[in-house]
Amino acid sequence: MTQRRSNPGEKKADDGDDVPEWVDQVMSTVAGEVRRRRKELGWSAQDLADKCEEIGHPIPRNVIANMESGRRSNLPLVDVMVLAEALNTPPICLLYPVGYVEDVQRLPLQHPTTSLNALRWFTGEETALGTDDDMLRYFRAHHAAQEQMRRAQQDEEHARYQAKTAPNADRKAEALRAQAQAAVAAEKAKRRLHRVRAFIEEAGVTPPYLWPDVISAIESTGTDPDTTEENDL
Repeated sequence: MTQRRSNPGEKKADDGDDVPEWVDQVMSTVAGEVRRRRKELGWSAQDLADKCEEIGHPIPRNVIANMESGRRSNLPLVDVMVLAEALNTPPICLLYPVGYVEDVQRLPLQHPTTSLNALRWFTGEETALGTDDDMLRYFRAHHAAQEQMRRAQQDEEHARYQAKTAPNADRKAEALRAQAQAAVAAEKAKRRLHRVRAFIEEAGVTPPYLWPDVISAIESTGTDPDTTEENDL
């Protein structure tokens, strides 16, 4: 059972019966995606049950069959997590199968929305984060800065090699310009990473682990980070 399409002119339901209907819809969406992924992998219900047991949280074949057929009345979160791991997909994609279910209902008494919008709401990817969500924003900025720094370092190394092996002066000059640009990008990412770690520490939280290939670069920064501005995090 897929979720029904949104009608812009429809009013929010105020009938209490909408709550169990919403629960049934969520269950049906997860069950349908488990069944789709299982068949896509060419697995039987027993194959999936065996995989769940290997992971360490057995879900018997009959439980999986009852879930897929709609005969199971509940679906614990731990089961969703293990089923997702067994099916090699993120748990969020069982709840909101983007591309396979067009509209879902995030909560009871709400209009349906797209699966992608619901997924972004669930994971906190919506841009309108409140002040209580600062730490989530900091950790995401930390991850992004590490990715930017790693990419810039790789680009710089590649450009340095290109400059050394350039067949003529023009190609060498071009490679040196690329190397300089990558070095600037790496320095910018390093400073941003240093700054966001300072924000996290100021909040009394331990910053995330640094990736091995960026540890030496971030530790070589001798200046104190500027923590007076957060807008670019």
